[in-house]
Amino acid sequence: QVQLVASGGGLVQAGGSLRLSCAASGLTFGSYAMGWFRQAPGKEREFVAAISRTGARTDYADSVKGRFTISRENAKNTVYLQMNSLKPEDTAVYSCAARLSITLTVIPANYNYWGQGTQVTVSS
Repeated sequence: QVQLVASGGGLVQAGGSLRLSCAASGLTFGSYAMGWFRQAPGKEREFVAAISRTGARTDYADSVKGRFTISRENAKNTVYLQMNSLKPEDTAVYSCAARLSITLTVIPANYNYWGQGTQVTVSS
């Protein structure tokens, strides 16, 4: 059974930082591209960042470029999202997803597995 468990969310002031983690089990982690998405209340799910199987390639939403960094440790079956210079508009539930592919994608439907999400709240 595949599980993606996201953690690291919380309440932070604007300008602060958080590091999210997503621990995967039940799959061959190194065979999956990984992505982070977020969903704010009343809004659709939004792509945040993605990373290739080896970590050699990454992709970011324009809204987070220069502030967020996605990385992975295949030996630990874990993907991370380092979030700096947080803004109130970054407030959302952040979820990780796994895609059995060599390509990156911003489309949620193209991911095979999803985690439960972790809440990030940025106060002004």
